[in-house]
Amino acid sequence: MITGIGLLVVFTISIAVLLLLIIKFKLNPFIALLMTAILTGFLVRMPVDEVSSTISKGFGNTLAGIGIVIGLGIIFGNILAESRATEAIARGLLKRTGDNKAALAVTVAGFLISIPVFMDAAFVIMMPIVKYVAKATKKSLLVFVTALGVGTIVGHAVVIPTPGPLAVAANVNANVGYFILYSLIVAIPAVLVAGWLYGKSFNALPAYQFDEKDEKAYEEAQKNVHELPSFGLSMGTLLLPILLILVANIILTAVSPEAPIVPFVKFIGDKNIALLIGILVAFMALRKYLKKTLSNIVLESADSAGLILLITGAGGAFGSVINGSGIGAYLVDSMSTLNVPIILLGFVLSGVLRVSQGSTTVAIVTTSSILGAAIAGTGVSPILVGLAICAGGVGLSLPNDSGFWVLSRFSGISVNDTLKTWTAGGTIAGLVVFAMVMLLSALNSLVGLPGL
Repeated sequence: MITGIGLLVVFTISIAVLLLLIIKFKLNPFIALLMTAILTGFLVRMPVDEVSSTISKGFGNTLAGIGIVIGLGIIFGNILAESRATEAIARGLLKRTGDNKAALAVTVAGFLISIPVFMDAAFVIMMPIVKYVAKATKKSLLVFVTALGVGTIVGHAVVIPTPGPLAVAANVNANVGYFILYSLIVAIPAVLVAGWLYGKSFNALPAYQFDEKDEKAYEEAQKNVHELPSFGLSMGTLLLPILLILVANIILTAVSPEAPIVPFVKFIGDKNIALLIGILVAFMALRKYLKKTLSNIVLESADSAGLILLITGAGGAFGSVINGSGIGAYLVDSMSTLNVPIILLGFVLSGVLRVSQGSTTVAIVTTSSILGAAIAGTGVSPILVGLAICAGGVGLSLPNDSGFWVLSRFSGISVNDTLKTWTAGGTIAGLVVFAMVMLLSALNSLVGLPGL
């Protein structure tokens, strides 16, 4: 097989071909990733029979670690959305903050809702309410679009059980519990700085004017509001699986490995079991608010999960070829020679893929697949590298990103305003997440942080 600088040339060609297939030829990322993986194997002169076996092994190993939890996460999110628990959380936060801090409430609500629910669903749920809040507070709609957009993209790109960061944690072999803990630590400042504080820069713009279409949408959203689940029940249901994983990791850190409670805590804190418990509790607690049976929700979730699983698996297959050929190790070694930390490499590579082809999930899954196997030899915490990769996927959203048009369409703002709010706000958020990751890295070097 090829060695040395030739590996870097092949890697460059592979990334260029991947972007060309997705952007120019509009191929689905699943097909594009598989085709690029095959081409990469041939270019590095990997034996033909090893190309297919390496791809199959990478695909299978990736889904073996996260396939179940991705499916469970989507079912969990759909239960919350169908029962309108997500809407109850948004309304509850707005009620508790009042008009002066309404934008803060929108930011936090968008962040929380996008952890279990896809970003486009969060916009459908929230935009009629957000427009009404803009009218009631006599502020520019851009203030609240920024708050909602930043909140949702940070939750979507950084926090488990969203499929993207879940795949990243698996690819870099990170402890899921600690990944969740540190993802919250780096995400919350980003949401506040880019969603709330940056959003305030639009306060000087003219107040939002409701039109007839907005009025109808708000009236529709107000129907049967009295039938919503309570804020406490909705929030508790949302946080239950996350808390199970976090608390289990805290207990396991505090007790002896031989303690009798350890097997039980490991079982309850396993990501698959925690999410399954979350689904069962959510279904029982929110059953009277659901208009669909659990079977129907599972079937609909399977439709959503299918393509995500295929793309995630294909990303793992591409990463398997990259690492099996020696490209991954050579790339890390080359960057080390140039004194480029692997944390920075993960952030930059993820950002390049994000701005080039648009999809956050494709960017962070592909990057983590490429770098995952090489992290162990660097001595750097896989959690920090994984979070840096997620940070690279937060910002730089351009019109080649479907999320760009989701925000623009549902909010009714222009492309220029979408760039100011969603693109700029998300990019600031991604930089803040990365800055927080670097701060954690520095603190870990000085005092040693748990789990890192």
